Amino acid sequence: MAVRKIALACSVCGSRNYTITENKNRTTRLEVNKFCKHCGKYTIHKETR
Repeated sequence: MAVRKIALACSVCGSRNYTITENKNRTTRLEVNKFCKHCGKYTIHKETR
């Protein structure tokens, strides 16, 4: 069985900088404050599907 990857997209510029493994137990979309190399600052990154 293959591991599914989920991308985290920057809320400011929309670039998908990070990937995480999918968690079936999580019901809401993940929002994490991470560094965006395109914006040059820390922004909210939201889980995309």
